[in-house]
Order: sequence, then C-alpha cells, then structure tokens
Amino acid sequence: MNHAQALPPEDTLAPQTLPQLLKAAGDPLRLDILRVMKRDSFGVLELCQLLDCKQSGMSHHLKVLTNAGLLTSRREGNSIFYRRAYLAPENPLRELQQQLFATLDAEPLPSELIERLSELRRERALASRDFFADNAHKFRAQQDLIASYPVYAEQIGQLLANTPLQDRHLALEVGPGEGEFLPALAKRFKQVVALDNASKMLEQARQLAEEQRLKNVEFILGDTRRLKEHKVLADCIVVNMVLHHTPSPADIFQDLSGVLVPGGALLVTDLCRHEQTWAREACGDLWQGFEPDDLSLWAGDAGLKEGQSVYFALRNGFQIQLRQFFKPSSSDSFPSVQGAKHG
Repeated sequence: MNHAQALPPEDTLAPQTLPQLLKAAGDPLRLDILRVMKRDSFGVLELCQLLDCKQSGMSHHLKVLTNAGLLTSRREGNSIFYRRAYLAPENPLRELQQQLFATLDAEPLPSELIERLSELRRERALASRDFFADNAHKFRAQQDLIASYPVYAEQIGQLLANTPLQDRHLALEVGPGEGEFLPALAKRFKQVVALDNASKMLEQARQLAEEQRLKNVEFILGDTRRLKEHKVLADCIVVNMVLHHTPSPADIFQDLSGVLVPGGALLVTDLCRHEQTWAREACGDLWQGFEPDDLSLWAGDAGLKEGQSVYFALRNGFQIQLRQFFKPSSSDSFPSVQGAKHG
C-alpha cells in the first residue's frame, strides 16, 4: 500500500497538552460535536445544520477540538470533513481521551438531534441513490474509470473460497451492481439475497440472475436498515465497492453485524484512501476511499474480529483493499489480525 498521500499520524496533527484537552472538553457545544461524531464524519455546514450554530462559531469550535487532539480532518472533494481523532497508544493523553469518548457515548443523544442526524443521512443516501438511478445505463463505463468487477474478481473469489464458515445456508450481497458476483455466491450457498436501494441497479442484477438461471437468489429493494424486517440472517455478507457510496459506512458495519450469524463472515472490497477528487462527480462517490484503520475501527465497534487483508494497486493510481471480518462465536476464536497479503 502506498502511503504517499496519507495523513500524518493523528497524534502528530497538533501539539496537544492536558490544559488544551480539558479546555476543549469544557464547552457543552463542543461535547455535542464529539457526541455526533461517534461513528461518522461531518462537514462544517452539516454540523451547523445539526447543532443550529453559525458557520463562524462552528469553525472556531472545530479548530479548538482539532488543536486539542480530539478531532482530525480530511478533504472530500471541495469539502473538509471532521471526525474523532484517536491518539497513538504511547501518547500520555490517550487514556483520558478514550475515557472522554466512552463517557460521551454512554449518554443518549436528544431525540431532536437524532432526527436531524437521520435526516442528514437520508439526504446523503438520496443523493447517492439518485446518482445510480440516473446513471444505471452507464454503470459499467463509470466503474471502468476506477475499478470494475473484473479487476478484483479473482481476488474476492479466492477470499470467499478461503473463508472458513460454519454453515452456507445464506449469503447476502449489499449493492450487487450488475450482479456479476451473484453466480459465485449462488454456487456456494443454498440461498442468496441481493440488496440495493437503487431499483434500476437491482433490476440489472435481476436480469443477470435470470440469464444465468440462478434459482436461489432473492432481491430486496432498500438499505441495510431494512434487513431485520426481512428476517435476513446471513452466514456470509459481501460488500464490493459500495462503502464509499454510503452516507455512513460505520453504520453499515453496525447494521450488517446485526444480521450476521455467530461465526459468520463479512467480506469488504473497497478503495484505499485517495486524492482523486474527480471520482466524486464522475462516479457518485461520497468518500474518497478509506484508510485500512477506518474499516478496522468500524468493524471492531460493531463487534467483529479482523481476518485476512489483501491490498493491491491499479495502474490508474487507485488501490484496493479486500478485508475479512468475523462475528465471534462461542466455539470459534479468531486472532485480531491473521495476516496481510500484498498483491
């Protein structure tokens, strides 16, 4: 993996001191900012909308929190998004910082703020869904600009084949695109569920399944929040090149962990962090890829254990990460990291 474009370690972004951290945590609005960032990243204007604050005031609070080592930032297209920072283990303020986060997370958000968060995520999801609805006819051409299915097909197929599973009753694919991975799943599992929130994309996947005569595939229109109402309980979940289109990737991990059987596996293929901003407009990306630690953190928060990791670079400058996570069961134990392979 090429780290040339990576941000410096988060604990070196600003010279934190104990007075800075305590001062930053001494303001009610700044504590609310930290609360809403439990699992998500937000731009300045989004935070103004959520917390009913003027932009100038919000920018000041974000600067104070960043200088105190409580927030870090990254650019997504023309916007700066903020999220919680996580200090290095050797940082003397790490334990205090983590205890502060844990205390904030134990306190429920006000109902009004929860509704505003839900509305914001609906707006993000709608923008992504509308993009794919309007561009379903040129989906393959857009994917070819970055990483179409054939680019990573062999690797994800091998990862699936090498994934130890207790049962193979049901596999779930989130965002199947044109359905190219469905035949591989249909051969290995008794039943397959394909979930997509874009009806036109789901119809393309359905057409491929009919052409391939896949009799064990069910199609569900909706997002990951609807899986429980459909009583989906999966032995394996596959998410190929989808997370960077979702409004809240961390929430996706939470949703999927909830419908994964103990001992089941979650396989994720996505882009590593990149700085090619044109991808947002051309391909409907909400996020410019992810650092591997992002996925590890979200998976850990969702109660999942890390398995194998595969990274490989493409000629167009993008890098892909294939990640394997397990939901622990009483009979199985998985090490936190089984190893990393680089292609």
